[in-house]
Amino acid sequence: MAEINNNGSSKISVKTPKIKFTKLFINGEFVDSVSGRTFETIDPRTEEVIANIAEGDKEDVDLAVNAARFAFDHGPWPRFSGSERGKIMMKFVDLVLENLEELAALDAIDAGKVFEHGKARDVPFAASILRYYAGAADKIHGKTMKMANQLQGYTLYEPIGVVGHIIPWNFPISMFFFKASPAMAAGCTMVIKPAEQSPLSALFCAHLAKLAGVPDGVINVVTGFGTTAGAAISSHMDIDCVSFTGSTEVGRLVMQAAATSNLKSVSLELGGKSPLIIFDDVDVDSIVNLALLGSFANKGEFCVCSSRIFVQEGIYEEFITKFAKGAKEITVGDPFDPKTRQGPQVDKQQYEKVLSYIEHGKRQGATLLTGGKPCGKKGYYIEPTIFTNVADDMLIATDEIFGPVISVFKFKTIEEAIVRANSTRYGLAAGIATNDLNIANTVSRSLRAGIVWINCYLVFDPDAPYGGYKGSGFGREFGMEGLYKYLQVKSVITPIHNSPWL
Repeated sequence: MAEINNNGSSKISVKTPKIKFTKLFINGEFVDSVSGRTFETIDPRTEEVIANIAEGDKEDVDLAVNAARFAFDHGPWPRFSGSERGKIMMKFVDLVLENLEELAALDAIDAGKVFEHGKARDVPFAASILRYYAGAADKIHGKTMKMANQLQGYTLYEPIGVVGHIIPWNFPISMFFFKASPAMAAGCTMVIKPAEQSPLSALFCAHLAKLAGVPDGVINVVTGFGTTAGAAISSHMDIDCVSFTGSTEVGRLVMQAAATSNLKSVSLELGGKSPLIIFDDVDVDSIVNLALLGSFANKGEFCVCSSRIFVQEGIYEEFITKFAKGAKEITVGDPFDPKTRQGPQVDKQQYEKVLSYIEHGKRQGATLLTGGKPCGKKGYYIEPTIFTNVADDMLIATDEIFGPVISVFKFKTIEEAIVRANSTRYGLAAGIATNDLNIANTVSRSLRAGIVWINCYLVFDPDAPYGGYKGSGFGREFGMEGLYKYLQVKSVITPIHNSPWL
């Protein structure tokens, strides 16, 4: 039992989960890295070491890819019927939900995620994604084609092969299943590299996959650093597809490595600088709550964060007053405290990056409405921060900060809001708040973003495709679109002779 006392909160007693898995998971076994090296994973609440994790490198990626390739070329998984794969995946769902608290606790200590949110949202949603694709596994169908000449044809959807998944640190459990679930349903095998900041839950999920009956070699987990293990996956000559979620800058490197190696297919879900456009016909109180969710959920460490809020001038003053009040009421503290709504940033590097952007905002002339400071004597905690009087070309308005730092802008007309909202190199998500159906339709069709929420925000569903425009990447997670990227289409043509009709 550990005594925690952060940010002035009363002492709380927290049972830190026992760390059971710290080695690489290759071909159904937990193994040391070839080099024997390890790296520390740090608790962002306390800045203390949680565990030493096996540091995978190119040699380890080679071993994992060899296991995945053998499992694909000779193993049962791609040869199972879709219903057989689905049954095993449903067992996996049950095990995830049976271990819900432990998984949520691992992400709390490893990534600073609020424990109650993990139990109520992250882990159940991850399980729902796995369940959705378990149900989709036996619904992969080609089509017959009525061809122009004396031919008949049909298409087959076949698994693409060995997939490399590189996942980020902000939603470790969710991202594991966003990537693995559709690839499993398709019949692929895979090598998964979790972020070095938050490797614990991915290793635990690999253990659960083994218990569920997923054959050896289908899921392999290589922990390590992006510049070594991640780079080895992106450039590997025997990986057929790579799916990456992370920054736009690293996404470019992944794409370059894929192109210069074996031209593997690539799916990229990258950064965002998402606008939330609030028109003056709305109820301000309800929209403030929506804006607080879109801005400060997961301590701002999510790529669809509504970090640019555009408010029509008729309600601007009322909105910023109430929005600032709501931000000040957010309890920042230990993720295991039931009162906490915002935990620590994931690590020291991200903590310092967020604080540096706050200084940029002040230096460039924006008005600091609230927040802007670290909080607590230990841990990577930052106050929810709001800037006003922000110019569109300031760094806090153009760059993805990935923290609890929000810029609020005033606008007059619909046309102005659309132009300014689209004036970004990103295009991941956007929000619209209005009671006017014509405005909602016009603006939603005008925004260059992969998902647009109207009078809601941060709403995901397994059936709703999600992905980016522009510098936010390409390819889609969720829905059948999220499955098809792990499938190849093959046309099969045969001649027909003396048919009464074509």
